[in-house]
Amino acid sequence: MPLSDDDFGFEEEKAGQNLAVLAEALYLINLLLLPGLAFLILVGLWLKYRDSAPPLARQHLRQTTFVSLVGGLLIVTFSGLILGFGGLAWEWTWVALILYFTCIHSTLVLFGMYALIKAMNGQQWRFPLIGPALDTPET
Repeated sequence: MPLSDDDFGFEEEKAGQNLAVLAEALYLINLLLLPGLAFLILVGLWLKYRDSAPPLARQHLRQTTFVSLVGGLLIVTFSGLILGFGGLAWEWTWVALILYFTCIHSTLVLFGMYALIKAMNGQQWRFPLIGPALDTPET
């Protein structure tokens, strides 16, 4: 039997679970392996499925796209501010910059791993502080 466009290789326990797992995996790939390219694929999935995906997949797609944008904005903005105020020549600028980048990036990866676990279990989850609100209560 040929695979459909929505078949990612395993049986879904809940509607949209495969797409939710794919969204969270792309989020982590964007942070760790292929920044930019994975984000473009994630945005493409969001644009394609934002209205037609089941609620679980829609929530994970919306969350990963939004958190990718906010996380990138946080890293670029605060790194720029640290560089702007400290200057390139001051060694403590680099200490602060590397420490900030490492802490924020690591936190985003850790939460992304937790979100992937939730998606694999067919559950909704919201990133603390920067995650968009959940649409519907979990059933």
